[in-house]
Amino acid sequence: MRPHVMQALDNWRMSWDEQQFAAQEAFTAAFPALTPADKCQCFGPTLRWEKPGEGSGKACLDDHGRATIEFDGVSKEVVGKAMLEVWGADWFDEGLGGFAEAEPGQYSYEDETTYAEYYIDVLADGRTSFAISYVKIEDIVTILDALEQALSEHRAA
Repeated sequence: MRPHVMQALDNWRMSWDEQQFAAQEAFTAAFPALTPADKCQCFGPTLRWEKPGEGSGKACLDDHGRATIEFDGVSKEVVGKAMLEVWGADWFDEGLGGFAEAEPGQYSYEDETTYAEYYIDVLADGRTSFAISYVKIEDIVTILDALEQALSEHRAA
């Protein structure tokens, strides 16, 4: 490979590494409980969190620069407040009261334009498991921030 092409590729790799680091910083600014994972699970940087009584999960970047979060065991009231803040009610056909009042079941949306996937399971015990996959970094940061705010309010109540 010619030297100037090798240099351009090296510059791109350095820039990509900086973008991944900046994305991780944005994730942890929005949701401070996230910490680096020992093992990558998205073909890119992975952050994890776990707090008894609040839930657990991960946030990561894939090798295309798309972000994913997967959270388990989070109160449906907390998720409902965050989702209402970000999308409003009934975006997933969960009802006008949002996820805080949603019946147990699976709710999903797949965006055919962007290939983003949204899956939310409302469990009978009042907790949720959800995954938001293949979205822009700023979209994940927005939902992480809303979740952090909702968790903070839940802790204070």
